[in-house]
Amino acid sequence: MADLNNRHLEPELLDGLPAGDPRAIASRRDLVRINALMFQARIMASLLRANVQTPPLRILEIGAGDGKFMLTVARLMAAGCWSNVEIVLVDRVDLMGKDLCNSFAAFGWKAQPVTADIFEWADEALHRPFDLVCANLILHHFDDTRLLQLFPRIMTMAPMLVATEPLRAKVPFVATRFLRLIGACAVTQNDATQSVRAGFRGAELSQLWQLSGGTPVIEGRKGLFTQGFVGASMPGSR
Repeated sequence: MADLNNRHLEPELLDGLPAGDPRAIASRRDLVRINALMFQARIMASLLRANVQTPPLRILEIGAGDGKFMLTVARLMAAGCWSNVEIVLVDRVDLMGKDLCNSFAAFGWKAQPVTADIFEWADEALHRPFDLVCANLILHHFDDTRLLQLFPRIMTMAPMLVATEPLRAKVPFVATRFLRLIGACAVTQNDATQSVRAGFRGAELSQLWQLSGGTPVIEGRKGLFTQGFVGASMPGSR
């Protein structure tokens, strides 16, 4: 059993592969299934329902990937009267298909894909304010130093961050050994283990958020595999 008391980051294989590499394509396909098995979209939706009192008009998702995760969230939230939402989906790799905007439009959402590094994109211009920033399985890619650089940028753009990240615990770590049983490729099997070791537990995100000048709202285990986090940009904002 690996030491799970402290975060341990190593480069994940998928991050080093060209977008069109067959191994990368297979791994991204695996990630869609893993998100479903972890109930990530449902956990995100539950955090949004519990902590966002007023339906947002503008949402930013960082590390959006192919956009499918947030599309599922949009479907879940549209049933609760979250309509006429503008969502900006930022990822450093262009993975979003041509039909993505139409898919969001079916739920009354207007999607704008952006291919950019989130640090550079946040710094390059003054963006119209967002009501909310969402992050799914992306924060664990950054060490604490980089998170302390990212969080203040998020706070300048929106009053709240809602994140669903890997839970760094024994059950998720052991579960990664069985991914081959669902046909996950070697890249996914390797990266899943690294994701758990780089994940979060306890109040780690809350402490970093507070050091960045924000106010933690909630943090804790959600389900078997997920660490949920909600942070407010200013004291009392929610």
